[in-house]
Amino acid sequence: MAVTTEAKTYLNYINGEWIASSSEEVTKSISPANKNEVVGYVQKSTKEDLDKAVAAAKAAQASWRKLSGAARGEFLYKVANILEKNLDDIAETMTREMGKTLPEAKGETARGVAILRYYAGEGLRKVGDVIPSTDSEALMFTTRAPLGVVGVITPWNFPVAIPIWKMAPALIYGNTVVLKPAGETVVTAAKVIECFAEAGLPSGVVNMVSGSGSVIGQGIIDHPDINGITFTGSDQVGKQVGQGALARGAKYQLEMGGKNPVIVTNDADLDLAVEATISGGLRSTGQKCTATSRVIVQSGVYEEFREKLVAKVKELKIGDGLEGDTWMGPCSSESQLNTVLSYVEKGKEEGAKLLYGGEKVQEAGLENGFYVQPAVFDGVTSEMAIAQEEIFGPVLALMKVETIEEALQVANDVKFGLSASIFTTNISNMLSFIEDMDAGLVRINAESAGVELQAPFGGMKQSSSHSREQGQAAIEFFTSIKTVFVKG
Repeated sequence: MAVTTEAKTYLNYINGEWIASSSEEVTKSISPANKNEVVGYVQKSTKEDLDKAVAAAKAAQASWRKLSGAARGEFLYKVANILEKNLDDIAETMTREMGKTLPEAKGETARGVAILRYYAGEGLRKVGDVIPSTDSEALMFTTRAPLGVVGVITPWNFPVAIPIWKMAPALIYGNTVVLKPAGETVVTAAKVIECFAEAGLPSGVVNMVSGSGSVIGQGIIDHPDINGITFTGSDQVGKQVGQGALARGAKYQLEMGGKNPVIVTNDADLDLAVEATISGGLRSTGQKCTATSRVIVQSGVYEEFREKLVAKVKELKIGDGLEGDTWMGPCSSESQLNTVLSYVEKGKEEGAKLLYGGEKVQEAGLENGFYVQPAVFDGVTSEMAIAQEEIFGPVLALMKVETIEEALQVANDVKFGLSASIFTTNISNMLSFIEDMDAGLVRINAESAGVELQAPFGGMKQSSSHSREQGQAAIEFFTSIKTVFVKG
């Protein structure tokens, strides 16, 4: 996989072969850093293409599940080594295709390598328990059965890590996979799937079909031979996935974003809190489901924190993610840029004070990209749209509170509950936060956007379907428990 600047056409991967869509149509994947740069051409697939991929996955599943966990793990180890070998190329492709800085892209790709190795090891871990029977002459135990064919629908913001953290556990537990990557990052996804192909997985075990959500995404939701669907994306689309899967009895797993708070108390280390707020809220241009968007600060340190934060934000270098001195790249697409700009206008209309940023960058050399200045709002209250709705961009909303109790009340006053963090040196504040914060991931004196691959990940309220991804928790979604009773 040599690095090339020449735009090439990327095919679907079905039953061990790279094939063009039956539509014979392709779409452009363009660079958000320069809308005139075509990163690649990708397939505009049809339901016929999806049906072929699902049929291949279904045919391959019986023999794949009969392999030992150790044997399936060996395949994942091979994929990990190939991904690691191609890390620089894949990371550069990610930066060109979705805009995050090259160091972030390299870190994400390295994380993909680590996830594959982690789940390769899962092939040798226990899958059940012996349970005492009331019959003294019987043996009773549990084991795990794979779901079958799993549809994987992934977003553009983590085009390597999220597909891998869904596919790797699905595969190690004996399922086969049909991946529908986000349209904005199909080239990156294709390069990841190339690693699976090079590792020699049996034909049909992993398949990739690119195309629109209305055709391929909906096709996965409706397909009678897809036994489980794992989805990451917006809450609106996630609810459609869940409703469609429920209607036909398929298992589903949804991770649907957040409106994540950071609480800064009067006793906090303000320099640490400022650094973590900026990192958690603005890295990847704020395009993380765990990104900090609400900054809830006690009144005793509010003004000092605000001054430090704005001063640091003004220093951030915006530019092409491939440039070594760039701190923040562009929004992933023109539509995402327009969404951010519309929320900035909405914040001003609702009475919040824009302290800095929130405008499209017009600097020479950046005018053809989807760049926006990070925005910092003051005087934000809970009823405002910028305090309630997921923006998925570099917008920080400052909110002043008097007490820790009020801070927690404000923090919980949204429909989401994915991640949250607090900065404090007070043990009582820490314990209150752990107990009372309605979020699936809570972090103390650390940014809201940190997720470790070996730990369960998922949200409360409308951030998820109340399931968990990653770590050993992944087995709960990708398998069903089978209870076995044996009597001689």
